[in-house]
Amino acid sequence: MDIAAFAAEAEVEKTHWWFVGRRRLFAKELKQADLPHPARVLDIGTGTGSTLRMLRDLGYSRVTGVDPSEEAIRYCAIKGLGPVINGSLPDLEFADGSFDFVFATDMLEHVDDDARGLREIYRVLAPGSRSLITVPAFNALWGLQDRQAFHKRRYRRRPLLALISAAGLVPLKSYYFNYLLFLPILLARRGIDLLGLELRSENEINSAALNKVLGAVFRFDIMTAPIVRPPFGVSILVVAEKPAAPAPGPR
Repeated sequence: MDIAAFAAEAEVEKTHWWFVGRRRLFAKELKQADLPHPARVLDIGTGTGSTLRMLRDLGYSRVTGVDPSEEAIRYCAIKGLGPVINGSLPDLEFADGSFDFVFATDMLEHVDDDARGLREIYRVLAPGSRSLITVPAFNALWGLQDRQAFHKRRYRRRPLLALISAAGLVPLKSYYFNYLLFLPILLARRGIDLLGLELRSENEINSAALNKVLGAVFRFDIMTAPIVRPPFGVSILVVAEKPAAPAPGPR
């Protein structure tokens, strides 16, 4: 990610409607997974610490973050959200089966070989454990945020599920989310490109009043998306499991 974009994210991630809503969504999925607090959790691509903040607030203490940017690691340290190790997909320096839950949120789109990245997630997961994966959706939404974050691609749900399955993971649930704001975000991105606006990040387009309104919309969105299962959205969420080791046969 561009250093200026990191700075913009670090300033707003605690209160910005997008980050707050994502933490609420991830917390709900963790609760449904019934993940115990002693679980070993890995957050791949911590950024400036949004998911680490959620895990800390929920009481998870055996958490490891990984990010390839020293700038991101510095921001996480300033906020007391460590430890964060320098590293990235698809080459994680952990033993096989090291973690009981892996977050790879808005990470795969940064990886040149996303199929290999998914195989690495499979490798570091303990048998029977889960990963929560989110990615940006639909090439039509390509814009400033993708360029500032050095994205390689955006995804569609079915091809993403095929990639995840090919890596050996079993998708348990998947859905598009942030569907209610799909059209406004599409129009905003086309407007930014048309006007040639120079911003550190789209997150700068905000105010207290707008943050409150968009926060309410997004909160309703993440409550309904798993139920409505809309055919489009700004992002895709997948919860996938590494199958448990097969029981030993008779001797």
